[in-house]
Amino acid sequence: MINLQQDAEGYIRMNRHYPGSTRISITFNDGSTEEVSGHQLNAAYDEALAVYRAQNHLDAKGYSRAPKKTVQPANKIEFVPVHPGMPE
Repeated sequence: MINLQQDAEGYIRMNRHYPGSTRISITFNDGSTEEVSGHQLNAAYDEALAVYRAQNHLDAKGYSRAPKKTVQPANKIEFVPVHPGMPE
């Protein structure tokens, strides 16, 4: 089992997918704890990634079609928003 802690802004640190059958325990700011599957958390990650890419005008693979302005990779996310009672 993997244990994750929600930060003050309502996010957990997640920079990759977890195995789908893994049970993950999330401790929320209010002190409650909820257990979710890897599939549920991976879906939340994919949704957060899609929102990030849409806000930053990136295509579906995370590439910007605009000319490069920086040399540092900026098309990844590391924080995923979570809340108690996430959809089953």
